[in-house]
Amino acid sequence: MFAFIIRRITQAVFVMLVIGFIGFSIKQQIGDPVRDIVGVSVSVAEREVIRENLGLNDPFLVQYGRFLVNAIHGDLGHSFFFKKPCLDVILAKAPATIELVLVSSLLIILLSIPIGMYAAIHPKNWFSRITMGISIVGVSIPVFLTAILLIYAFAIGLNWLPSYGRGDTVNLWGWHSGFFTIDGLKHLILPSIALSSIMLPLFIRLIRSEMMEVLETEYVKFAWAKGLHKKRIWFLHAFKNTLLPVITVGGVQLGILIAYTILTETVFQWQGMGFMFLEAVERSDTSLLVAYIIFVGALFVVVNTVVDIIYGLVNPTVRIAGRS
Repeated sequence: MFAFIIRRITQAVFVMLVIGFIGFSIKQQIGDPVRDIVGVSVSVAEREVIRENLGLNDPFLVQYGRFLVNAIHGDLGHSFFFKKPCLDVILAKAPATIELVLVSSLLIILLSIPIGMYAAIHPKNWFSRITMGISIVGVSIPVFLTAILLIYAFAIGLNWLPSYGRGDTVNLWGWHSGFFTIDGLKHLILPSIALSSIMLPLFIRLIRSEMMEVLETEYVKFAWAKGLHKKRIWFLHAFKNTLLPVITVGGVQLGILIAYTILTETVFQWQGMGFMFLEAVERSDTSLLVAYIIFVGALFVVVNTVVDIIYGLVNPTVRIAGRS
């Protein structure tokens, strides 16, 4: 198991090096840092002095090596617009995005598991048929359209919920959270529903199909023949083995969910990392763009590495296959 974990961590480090190389290459090709720092009133000679002091005239590999060393120490560059280190800007916006993803993930888990199991156990039931039909529609509708429909129905039409912003937040050791205020929770409802609508139909269909396949296996049929209680067969024998592929897909989709917050945060004016990314694009803040790409890439890699290790612990055949 130790060798399995080392291999996964080594792969994660290699992937991060690739992400860092791509991000740094983008930074080198887009925009001029000196122009963004000094504006248009500085002479060409003074700009060249600044470029030399910043090391921008060094060869590409030298600059990339310096970038990697700084990144290891937590320095992902300096934002031209905010006049602050990029990592500080991202960490200030991260709580909003993490809360949104966390609530959306809870909605997906709490709804997809019982609905998917019921649809697998009773595939010909009218509720199962309606659920499968709605899930097809849910997969087809883009998240920004779902967000607009939710705003039109519950914010404009019924006037039940707020349509933009985070509402009142509480500062807990530097973490500005909306979990502890009524207004903050109200502002979380519509964005989290919109964001969860991306993955919820997918997980319902995945759990249903995997569990239907498990219910047809020989050991489940043997459990029926032994006369075990139906709930024991469904929850212990069938659902437990359904979770293996769901864990794998869930890890990948969690990273994608973080990426999809860009659209959701834009529609709801949610001041998180996704909204910050679009602002950086509009302002041509290349340092912040690259830092965001590396930060989100690191989250994606960490989540998938942890999921791979958990999957290896749950399913020993993965470790055996990797060793062979």
